[in-house]
Amino acid sequence: MSRMGDVLAGFHAAWEFESDSVLIRYERGIRTPKLFQVLGERRVPLAALQGVTLTHGKRGTVILRAEPRPGADPLLEAAAGQLKEGSDPYRLVLPADKETLAEYYADELRAALTESGPAERYLVAAPDAPRAFKAYDAKASFDGRSVSFRWFWTGASSAKWKAGDQTFAVGDLSGVEWRSPEVFEGYLRLLRRDVAEPPAQADQDPGAVVFGLGYGPVHESLPFAAAVLAAVRSAGVAAVPAAAAPRRDPADIAERIRHLGELHQAGLVTDEEFSSKKAELLAEL
Repeated sequence: MSRMGDVLAGFHAAWEFESDSVLIRYERGIRTPKLFQVLGERRVPLAALQGVTLTHGKRGTVILRAEPRPGADPLLEAAAGQLKEGSDPYRLVLPADKETLAEYYADELRAALTESGPAERYLVAAPDAPRAFKAYDAKASFDGRSVSFRWFWTGASSAKWKAGDQTFAVGDLSGVEWRSPEVFEGYLRLLRRDVAEPPAQADQDPGAVVFGLGYGPVHESLPFAAAVLAAVRSAGVAAVPAAAAPRRDPADIAERIRHLGELHQAGLVTDEEFSSKKAELLAEL
């Protein structure tokens, strides 16, 4: 590995190489993705990585990316592949004139990696609790031991109002399911050990909060989901992957597509959004 304390600075972040880890410090500039600003800095053990790549980017840049092992980082586990490229915390964008230097560090890093495949536990620290954010229908808070949802009368469904405000102990959860607020029908759902089949629609599930325009942004809701997921894992409960969520009823799918079509005809959903969401709904059949 390179000399301890060597630093490679790029746009929005700098990587400091140490004997057993890489310390990533994110900038707080106005152009820096908000997720990076919230993360601040992250120490990534070399044991959490299984590879590194260097590619050419846009407008005279090169991109150095560390590849984490599956299951090593609760933030990426919660994201489940939904993060946009520009918000990837393992991606360092550099000016093209630093390509030779980036190649050197990439080679050094590759030579130091000895692990591969799924990790048995989280090796990268999750965002600290307490955490809170506003969803469209509730305020969600997490104190490290339990998650609470406090419903808003302006957004919560009648089903949620009937169920009342909710508090879930970490030990009663088996995982979380996060659907990015940057796509149609985003939500955060708590997967509960005593509920085999929660309501298919998140707005009807007392164990879920739904996002909307300006509610539950990525930089607030994703670190929240990661913190809960890490707490569930440390409590000794195996997390249930998002793929284990129940499939929707065909009648519900048809109703959703009909409603989506109405939004499309009213000009509230673009052609691209309509086609993309319709395909997602049909895939759930």
